[in-house]
Amino acid sequence: MDLELRHLRVVCAIEEAGSLTRAAASLGTTQPALSAQLRRIEAMLGGALFDRGRSGVAATPFGELVLARARAVLPGVDGLLADTARAARHRAAPDRVRVGSVGAPLLGHLILTIRALLPGAEVTARCQYAPAPLLDDLAAERLEAAVLGDSPGQELSPPGGVELHPLVSEPVFALLPAAHPLAAREEVSLGRLVEEEWAVPRPDSDRTREYWSTALALTGRRPRTPYEAEGRQLIEIVRSGLAVSLCQATFLEVPGVVVRPLAGAPLWYRHVLGWRRDGPLAGRGGEIVRRVGADYLAACASSPVYARWRERHPRSAQLAR
Repeated sequence: MDLELRHLRVVCAIEEAGSLTRAAASLGTTQPALSAQLRRIEAMLGGALFDRGRSGVAATPFGELVLARARAVLPGVDGLLADTARAARHRAAPDRVRVGSVGAPLLGHLILTIRALLPGAEVTARCQYAPAPLLDDLAAERLEAAVLGDSPGQELSPPGGVELHPLVSEPVFALLPAAHPLAAREEVSLGRLVEEEWAVPRPDSDRTREYWSTALALTGRRPRTPYEAEGRQLIEIVRSGLAVSLCQATFLEVPGVVVRPLAGAPLWYRHVLGWRRDGPLAGRGGEIVRRVGADYLAACASSPVYARWRERHPRSAQLAR
């Protein structure tokens, strides 16, 4: 008779219950059958594991050694079994892919890529302003994939079970009212822009505002930031001529606002793709990055300001390899 994992589970169950009678009930067997099994386990290991008494059982020194090893081994085995079972389920039936995204131009490209790779899958999506909640959702298996982003010095760390693949870093541009005097320039100095009133994102786990503040502090001046907003509200504040702000280089101009490069490209933003290692996209990372990267380059061409900037800086903002 060879030692098996089930024997270690029996020993741990007896120690946890404190008596053979209670352990037998928890294991769904009878006390005589469990006693006989314990005797066989002890004979196989070469010593008594428990002292029996009227009040129950207590581990012997030899039993404590066996229990310590069992407690070290079983969680890892249980984790392995759970992970492989989950991976098998995902590979057998990749019928649902839940995607999350920060405010970036890659969500549509990622969804189209997933549909091409998994034509039978149902793809759903939801957005967040910050990447941290999306990372949490990936780790907790509430999402299978996500479009994320970070800034220099604030790089994201993958939680357990999640793969992160940087796609490209692009410069951050100025977002201006169309009638603003700086809008007539080819590029804008950050030192000049800091003199204006600003609309900025709320301080949160995204840390975008923290990154902006660090760069603006290097100008020696502190900007006035009377407006806190994101998304459509921030754009409306800029469109109304109340403030200036910053945006991703791929931001598409809308009536009333213009995008201009910052002189010297002092600020950068990195696009990152993430998915679960045991999810339906596992093993397809290279194809996902290739397809979404190609779509990103096409999006760059549809943003005239960014396209001109890339022509002047051909070695910058290259796709990650």
